[in-house]
Amino acid sequence: MSQPIELDSVDRKILRALQKNARVTNKELAEISGVAASTCLSRVKRLRETGVIQGFSAVVDEEKLGRPVEAFLAVRMNPHRQALVEPFIRHTLMRPEVREICHLTGPDDFLVRVSAESVGALQTLVLEHFAARNEVAFVHTNLIFQKWRGGPADPAAPGA
Repeated sequence: MSQPIELDSVDRKILRALQKNARVTNKELAEISGVAASTCLSRVKRLRETGVIQGFSAVVDEEKLGRPVEAFLAVRMNPHRQALVEPFIRHTLMRPEVREICHLTGPDDFLVRVSAESVGALQTLVLEHFAARNEVAFVHTNLIFQKWRGGPADPAAPGA
């Protein structure tokens, strides 16, 4: 695990603003954070170089992309061994339906968020690409009715 990076109030303002709108101009970002544009640019560069900012992405409406059925798949492996984890993750991430995969503690080994064209396509995904794998012992599917996005991630308080 990497160590947290020291962030001051300017860094925090920059991070909050970029998480709300990654397309904000450097000039606007400098105004928001209360520093000169050149200072702001060097701050963002440092945040990228240290890995605090890992990239920029667009938030898309999956329904408008023809994938209106979203679900979480709780997957249990048998056996749950290190040698099987990486191949399972690689296989899973190759599926166009997969939005995100998390390796868990507890009774389930993975939580996979997917989006599919239909309930039938979701069923095919579960049966043919998850349950059919030898190392998969169990797949539990939860359909997503509605979702909400949280606010920007703020750094943990020092000493937390």
